[in-house]
Order: sequence, then structure tokens, then C-alpha cells
Amino acid sequence: MLNDLNNYLAYLQIERQVSPHTLDGYRRDLCKIIALCKAEQIPYWSEVSTHHVRLMISKLHKQGLSARSLGRLLSSLRGLYRYLIKEGICTKDPSLGIIAPKSEKRLPKLLDIDRTQQLLDTPNISDNEFINHRDHAILELFYSSGLRLSELVNLMLPDLDLSNQTVRVLGKGNKTRELPIGRKAKEALTTWLTTRLQGHPKENFVFISQRGTRLTPRAVELRVKQAGASTLGQHLHPHMLRHSFASHLLESSQDLRAVQELLGHADISTTQIYTHLNFQHLANVYDQAHPRAHHKKEEKNKPSSKD
Repeated sequence: MLNDLNNYLAYLQIERQVSPHTLDGYRRDLCKIIALCKAEQIPYWSEVSTHHVRLMISKLHKQGLSARSLGRLLSSLRGLYRYLIKEGICTKDPSLGIIAPKSEKRLPKLLDIDRTQQLLDTPNISDNEFINHRDHAILELFYSSGLRLSELVNLMLPDLDLSNQTVRVLGKGNKTRELPIGRKAKEALTTWLTTRLQGHPKENFVFISQRGTRLTPRAVELRVKQAGASTLGQHLHPHMLRHSFASHLLESSQDLRAVQELLGHADISTTQIYTHLNFQHLANVYDQAHPRAHHKKEEKNKPSSKD
């Protein structure tokens, strides 16, 4: 079973060009299944039945694995069986028809427009011009174009076309998309590209460290976190800026399909989370501003005649 798994992971890496992070996730999920099969003395993937899969999911759920993690595990298992069937190792997928326990949908956190403007318009008071210009360009580009963290750190100089205000990114599934760059982001990037030369670049990446090497994802996360703490007094991470980009754009345009294209979502259902976010925002505004809603809340807090 482990041999088959390793062959599948090699296929994903070479043929499908899946990222190392995704491969690690598949490996962890499917090794859990192999461990459970070993406990049940099941030596081959072809001997796993639907009944076995149900028992495994139930056992992992009782051990505390979240509904979301179980859903991802089932997805990993189905991917493996598609490969095994294609290779003639198995004839059917025992996980088909099995649904993971439902998890509560959590809406992503984001900044409202005023807080976003505050973040981007507040000058950094550090004496280090190199870091100031770089970090400002990073924040502006995240919010201007809705990039993922991996897309931003892997940007190369030829990917930027500031004269046409566009950036080309390589997203999930090795898919390339071209995105617009806003005026403020263009200004910040223009300033940064001049300052960038002070770092004596050793690589052609857009965002580099003071040593001239590519800025790591962890370093970007720390810089964004620090910007959120110093400017807004709150926790901030790169994906929050992507969420803010998508929500603000959808709120203004009402064009879900366009937002899907800009974010690089394969399925529009992924993008629909921002519709829920906008409704939540409208509901909050209603509760705070509508006279009848306001009065109703006040009445709840009034002492009753029985008190």
C-alpha cells in the first residue's frame, strides 16, 4: 500500500506538478488510512471496502479529527483511487458516496474599507528605507490584485508590466492568470524597484531580503503581521488582504464571475463565500442603523415592569 502511495505522489509531483505543501497534505492523510488498514490487517488497496472506509472515518472523528480534515482526507482518498483504477490496480473506489460530517462554515476575516485605507496610507516610521518601500509595495500588491502568498513570493521581474499596470502570476494547478495593478500599487512598486537595487539582488524575484535573496513566505507573513500590529493594533495575515480585495470588489461590482477569475478559483462555489460576507456586512449595518432594528434592541435592554 505504501509503494502504491509513493507512486501516486510521484505521479502528482511529476505529471500534475502539485506543490510540495499539497503533496505533504496528501501523504499525511493517506498514511492515516494505511495505519488504520494495518490495524485491520488489510494488505492491499483493492481489499478496502466501503464499510471499512466508513469505520475509519468514524474512528478518526471520535479521535477528534475535525469535519473539515475528514472531508480533505476523503478527497485525498478519492484522488488516490482514481489513480489506482487508471493504473489497473483497483476496479472501484470504496470511498464514493461517503460524506464527511458537516462542519460549521466559518466566514473569513477581513478588513473593512476604512481600516484597509488606514493600513495602506499610514507611513512606516522605520529608518530602513529598503524595508519600508518593500513592505509598502507588498501590502499594496496584495490588496490591489488579490494575490495568494505563494504567488507573491514567486513573482519574477518579467512578470511585472508596470507600463500596462498588469502582473502575471502562476496560481494553483500551475495555471497562469494576468491581473490588473491599481494606481497606488503601481506607484509603490515603482518606488520599490528602484530601492530594490540597494539590496544587490542575487536573484530575479521581485521581493528580496536585504541579503539579495528571495523573500520567504514566512518572512512576508511576519512583515504583514507587524504592519497590522503597528498600524491597526490587530492580527493581520496575507490572506486577510486577499479576502478584503475580493469582498470589496464584489461589493462594488456585484460581478461574482469576474471576482472568481481574478482570484483564480476553479469553482465559483469557492468565490460565493464573499456573497455571504457581504450579506453579513449588510445585516450588521441594518442592525446598527435601521430605526426599527435599533428600537427593538433598545427595548430588549429596558427593565420590564416586573423588575
